[in-house]
Amino acid sequence: MLLSLTRPAKLWVINLRNIRSYHIAKKKIIKDEHYIAKHIFQKIKAKGPITVAEYMKQVLTNTVAGYYMRKDMFGETGDFVTSPEITQMFGEMIAVWFLNEWQKMGSPKPFQIVELGPGRGTLSNDILKVFNHFKSLHKASLHLIEISPTLSDIQAELLCRANFCDENAAAYKKGISHNGVPVHWYKRLNDVPNNFTLFIAHEFFDALPIHKFHRKYNGYKEVLIDVDISNPKSNEHKFKYVLARNHTPMSKVLIKPNESREHVETSPDSILIYKEICERIKLSGGIALICDYGHDGSGTDTFRAFKDHKQVDPLEMPGSADLTADVDFSLIREAANEVGGIISLGPTTQKNFLLKTGLEYRFKSLAQNIKNKKQLENLKECFKFLTDEDKMGERFKFCALFPETVKKILDRYPVIGFS
Repeated sequence: MLLSLTRPAKLWVINLRNIRSYHIAKKKIIKDEHYIAKHIFQKIKAKGPITVAEYMKQVLTNTVAGYYMRKDMFGETGDFVTSPEITQMFGEMIAVWFLNEWQKMGSPKPFQIVELGPGRGTLSNDILKVFNHFKSLHKASLHLIEISPTLSDIQAELLCRANFCDENAAAYKKGISHNGVPVHWYKRLNDVPNNFTLFIAHEFFDALPIHKFHRKYNGYKEVLIDVDISNPKSNEHKFKYVLARNHTPMSKVLIKPNESREHVETSPDSILIYKEICERIKLSGGIALICDYGHDGSGTDTFRAFKDHKQVDPLEMPGSADLTADVDFSLIREAANEVGGIISLGPTTQKNFLLKTGLEYRFKSLAQNIKNKKQLENLKECFKFLTDEDKMGERFKFCALFPETVKKILDRYPVIGFS
């Protein structure tokens, strides 16, 4: 039986014109909007074409002007919107799911919640509120994997009543949440202590660098990025895709012998993190929930960019748009099998997961307490946005990881949303 949020929480919903409000961290902005383009252009001119993975790293996480390092890209004024930003109901369902599965395992304590790529901190904030509602935060701590100084400031403003920084420590920022939970920030997962952990990764792996390959008559060749000098008189820094002339080291390592797709995209960084999560769950116990848009090993050419809520050319104005690629959920299952001792469930659709977790009941509970017609319509739109097949309902997938030691429990009480 699923837990029930019997007491309606404060309603926060959006129609993309009425988003949750946030503290905006003020940082020194690089005024040269062509900084990243110039940097990559010079690098290619000096050393030759670069991989798509290297391009993504420079565009997204360059310490001087990387896309994720210098701005708040969420919401109506940003480039995209995520499920936690749309309505509190999403975060509540994630929290209720974790509470149920954690309680099946005997509610082990102490325990920690680890979110990878926490955005504005919205999802973690909603999870803490639900755990606090059920008086389940005793001996709990929150650990956030975040490389962006700008976003970590926004997260701290939302989550904490007090925080301080220590750049020389593994946890570069620490604080105490509004409900008394210790909060720690890290740049790498392997700096987080090993304890029983509830892992959540929502729209995290889609932004990790990928290597792209294209099948030719003589095997797979890696897709590289080169400078485009088709117009030598132009002062613009333009780029184009090219194929590697020879087999690259990554084409020998990442392409499977039985691969048959025309285009293949693989993220070695993601694979390493999948394995690390599995190792931690196997060693110290825990549960992982990975939520992202993706496929189960059938995806092909998905590398793209988003700016102002529209899809744009990934090679145009690097640093001004988000870069992303669909997550290959089959690689999560393979990582779990390689580590061993891990139960991998999914992927299942967001619609299936949320409805089986109780989203419709929560929606009706909130709707009963809304008298304003406009606000009620807004809530309905949020519900549809999360579940409709032509919006987020089918596009987003969920995958869960459990230690094999709880197999008998899960056989008796199947995992909500995946059974």
